[in-house]
Amino acid sequence: MTATELPSTEPAEDRTGRYCVIGAGAAGLAAAKSLLEVGLDVDVIERERAIGGVWNPGSARSPAYRSLHLITSKRWIEFPDFPIPDRFPTFLGLYDAHEYLTSYARWSGVDERIELGRSVEGVTRADGTWRVTLDGGETRRYGGLVIANGHNAEPFRPEFPGEFHGTTMHAADYFEPSIFDGRRVLVIGGGTSGADIAVESAGRAQATFLSVRRGCYYWPKYVLGMPVDDFYEGILRFRMPRSFVRMGARLILRASSAGNPQSYGLPKPPHRILDEHFVINSTLLYNLGHGRIGPRPGIASLDGDGVRFTDGTREEVDLIVCATGYQQTHIPFIDPVHLNWKDRIPQLHLHMFHPEHDNLFVIGLFQTGTGNWQIMHYQAQAMARYVHWMRHDPERVAAVRREKESPRFGRALSGGLRFYDSNRHLLQVDHVTLRGELRRLLRRLPAPSSRRTSRKPVAV
Repeated sequence: MTATELPSTEPAEDRTGRYCVIGAGAAGLAAAKSLLEVGLDVDVIERERAIGGVWNPGSARSPAYRSLHLITSKRWIEFPDFPIPDRFPTFLGLYDAHEYLTSYARWSGVDERIELGRSVEGVTRADGTWRVTLDGGETRRYGGLVIANGHNAEPFRPEFPGEFHGTTMHAADYFEPSIFDGRRVLVIGGGTSGADIAVESAGRAQATFLSVRRGCYYWPKYVLGMPVDDFYEGILRFRMPRSFVRMGARLILRASSAGNPQSYGLPKPPHRILDEHFVINSTLLYNLGHGRIGPRPGIASLDGDGVRFTDGTREEVDLIVCATGYQQTHIPFIDPVHLNWKDRIPQLHLHMFHPEHDNLFVIGLFQTGTGNWQIMHYQAQAMARYVHWMRHDPERVAAVRREKESPRFGRALSGGLRFYDSNRHLLQVDHVTLRGELRRLLRRLPAPSSRRTSRKPVAV
């Protein structure tokens, strides 16, 4: 027993032959499916009444608004073993994504292991196992734990000097655009959500303003008739030096209507192209160019029925929407000491392996520009194979076990990019680098011969 473990004092139901997966979003579904494939039983705990996580339109806690669409095209977001049908749009919307994930859960058999409407109140480690306390005080002891609860649950709400007499809300509380009707609206934040919400406001509000403190590069969803990520992945396929990739990225922007953000009244980005999480929106600059959205700098103070900006100007507004992102590492039910938490983030090998514990994993705790669900799939597969061989032939994973004792995460997986220091980039990695590391790991961890045959994908 280590110093961070507690003795088993409270009665708990013995489920040490199973893994507990916390969360039934894309990460949790992929994790449970991969564990089932290697013969391990699982319980999936989901606090909502339906699966999907962020992509559950019936969840009051989900930050997804009605018109939200993925910024990654379906070719690069789909699970590799469960293609998205042709009848779905290139960029899935909220309801498309939920339907796809629901079908994936049904196809994989994970839906039969999900306990809906149950919340995890606390997790402790005792005698090498994990004690999971659920709502109502029920406690279970599991042989392994997978945390897959996402990282966009706790909104970041900025504070400004002064008082505002109108309505203030976070983008997490926004669902549909009728709230903008006839109002003077200020959207704070120039990321993808801020751009989407400002565009929706422009079609309904009396006036719409967008406050952008730090400049961004705005990427269109299509370039030369193809999804922008298809174009970008095509450039990456040639394995060119990063300087050439940046040159190609600049060509993408020049070939689109994006051009130079300063020409639309937005601030100049202070960082190099690619050194930020992608901001993808094809209509923000169009609306800025037509005067339907007024660009404004950062906020100096709130001023009763208006807002003063850092350039000395003032606008009268009655609704402020803070599209200011989320606390990236919100895992409230477990003591950070169990996650090797240092320097603001859990220091986990490939953002998933704990350096000491062989029965604790985190799936989906990363931020990339594209392809998140696919990377979650590769993480889940690596986890399941590692667990299988630890149980049946530890020598096969001895080298991996040594590697995870000195975790590679964050900047070590940046692929030469230097993401600027912000809350948004705490978990940012280069998707090609992380994807490549996971694929190489899977080649070193063979699928067990006892692995059940995957079912044939069915149309959803």
